[in-house]
Amino acid sequence: MPDVTDKIRANFLQFVGWLLFGAAILLLAACANNQVVVATPPPAEPSPTTVAVLVSADTPTATPLPTNTPAPTHTPSPTSTATPTPTPTHPLMIDSMRQLDYPGSEVTIEEILATGSNYDRFVASYLSEGNKIYAMLTVPQGEVPPTGWPVIIFNHGYIPPAQYRTTERYVDYVDGFARNGYIVFRSDYRGHGFSEGEATGGYGSPGYTIDVLNALTAMKNYPAADADRIGMWGHSMGGHITLRAMVVSQDIKAGVIWAGVVGPYPDLFQRGTAFGERNDDDDDDNNSRRGRWRREIIERYGTPEDNPEFWSSIAPTSYLTDLSGPIQLHHGTTDDSVPIASAEYLYNEMTNLDLPVEMYTYEGDNHNLSVNFTTAMQRSIEFFDTYVKGSGL
Repeated sequence: MPDVTDKIRANFLQFVGWLLFGAAILLLAACANNQVVVATPPPAEPSPTTVAVLVSADTPTATPLPTNTPAPTHTPSPTSTATPTPTPTHPLMIDSMRQLDYPGSEVTIEEILATGSNYDRFVASYLSEGNKIYAMLTVPQGEVPPTGWPVIIFNHGYIPPAQYRTTERYVDYVDGFARNGYIVFRSDYRGHGFSEGEATGGYGSPGYTIDVLNALTAMKNYPAADADRIGMWGHSMGGHITLRAMVVSQDIKAGVIWAGVVGPYPDLFQRGTAFGERNDDDDDDNNSRRGRWRREIIERYGTPEDNPEFWSSIAPTSYLTDLSGPIQLHHGTTDDSVPIASAEYLYNEMTNLDLPVEMYTYEGDNHNLSVNFTTAMQRSIEFFDTYVKGSGL
């Protein structure tokens, strides 16, 4: 029979074992109350369109970009985009001249001169851009026609402005038209003789053409003149002014040009070219200023090769289809001031455009057509009789 002591020892050990087991269970339960470890599968790889956003605990939360929209392309601000600079305007541009008003003024008789063969002669004046401009005025004698006398605006060529005198130039030319029943109005231009204003030249400034267009308006309002029968005559530089005036105004019925500077503008005044004016100068009698207008335009707008659009915009030959009436050209073959190629160019251009034009050349004659003066004058009168006095086309 087992010893009682051994039995008691075995029961005690069994009891201690159960206590240890219970303690282990209690320990595991306590751990379970503090942390539960859950195994989770690894996260899936982000798709290519997912944008990761890193958020700092010290900064406000940023709103993430839409996951399906790529980041926008950077667009420069408006100030970083250069705005194209429009081509600046120039007073010589034909379109610029068409925007101006030419109000003229009342014609004032300044001096009564000796009469011509059948016409009266006066030194007169009118206003142009605020300048008092002097002019030679002839008016036919006799009864004024019901609608008034036909008119010729007479544009003289280059004469040094300080040497110019109203009564001393183009006397025979004016007489040829005046004795045939025309009012003749020959503007001195600004800065010439006693006329106010600066003599700016006929090519690099619109000033002389503006004076002529104001003379045109003054004659339209002259009581003895027929506003609907006005022609224009020009010599040398005055030929250029005539052509320019006839593409600006539609009130000129016809134009006659003797030895005119009427070639293409970009080549017009380059000495030694077929079109260059060699002796008659466009600026003034101070040689140091000759050609200044060309240099200033080139510095601002570039050469004809660099900026052909601008040079075309100031050239009356670019607007021939806008001419207000037919043209008659006269030129001597030995003109050493304005080569005959100038007139030939204009004649060919107008012919190619099917515009009404006549051209007469005079073999061996000079810049003033001195040898064939009578013939050239008669042809000019007949042309004006047809297209101005008779207003026929």
